[in-house]
Amino acid sequence: MSAAKDMLLQAKGLCAWYGAAQILYDVGLEVRRGEVVALMGRNGAGKSTTLKTLIGMIDKKRGDVSFLGTDISTSETHHAARMGLGFVPEDRRIFTDLTVLENLEVGRQPPRHWPNGSAAPLWTPERLFELFPNLGEMPDRLGSRMSGGEQQMLTVARSLMGNPLLLLLDEPSEGVAPVIVEQMAHMILALKAEGVSILLSEQNMHFAELVSDRAYVLEKGQICFEGSMAELSANEEVRRNCIGV
Repeated sequence: MSAAKDMLLQAKGLCAWYGAAQILYDVGLEVRRGEVVALMGRNGAGKSTTLKTLIGMIDKKRGDVSFLGTDISTSETHHAARMGLGFVPEDRRIFTDLTVLENLEVGRQPPRHWPNGSAAPLWTPERLFELFPNLGEMPDRLGSRMSGGEQQMLTVARSLMGNPLLLLLDEPSEGVAPVIVEQMAHMILALKAEGVSILLSEQNMHFAELVSDRAYVLEKGQICFEGSMAELSANEEVRRNCIGV
């Protein structure tokens, strides 16, 4: 497969604002098929804003975003989602008055194919319960009666019901118990094995090292490092100055 055919997501010159405050400055990144890419940086560096800009959730923005070779720079969020770009927000946003199964059904989309015509991974509640055994033990539990970590898993599972080709994952290890973090790492590696690509925003260096192939580091809304995860792990100056580890 050539590099061009391999490219799923490409962003160039991304700038974004909240009101008069500029948050992103000429951010550029790429995600190819079957790879996990970490977008790292301290709190407030612009990680979540980058993911929201990519999928069209920021109104005041500039720059080019293409997904599967299609320009989605000015597309509505639902258009990108229907194309196979999934998004798992940091604040979970499950439906607390629906059960686990009902939350999953909300996210269901038709089967997808890769640009070359081959079938993309197809997710069902049964497959997701294998990936997330905790959810499989509580299919009829209301979202309001789940722990924060369980809600985090449900948010990811609901996004997978849309059969995404690429998943934007915002701070998956933030604020959940270590056992959940470990399960999240296993989940990401399982998705990668299925051929799903993932762009995750993350501060946890250990977590990122477990699952990521490459990394971009944001500092005050600008990319200050890009390279392999091994190169980032070896770069003490960037880790200390831009991530705080």
